[in-house]
Amino acid sequence: MLDTMSCLEQFALATRRHIDLSVRVLGGTPATVKVRNRFSETLMEVVTLTPQGAFLTSWGYRLGTVDNVEDAAGRLAYLLAAMPG
Repeated sequence: MLDTMSCLEQFALATRRHIDLSVRVLGGTPATVKVRNRFSETLMEVVTLTPQGAFLTSWGYRLGTVDNVEDAAGRLAYLLAAMPG
């Protein structure tokens, strides 16, 4: 069984490596990671984790899995037009 908060924290850490992104981990049901481009009022996304270990955007795009958190974070950064750190 996956530890959702731990996986989302790892995702947030990987996402923070992209310098243009602001990241917040939010508890609750479901737990989420809110990510936004620092230079835009509209480029933002909320990411959740499925029971199968997939990171999903709020509109259902599958970013990747807990098996490769760095790639999942990179896909989100690409979607939000962020530069690598």
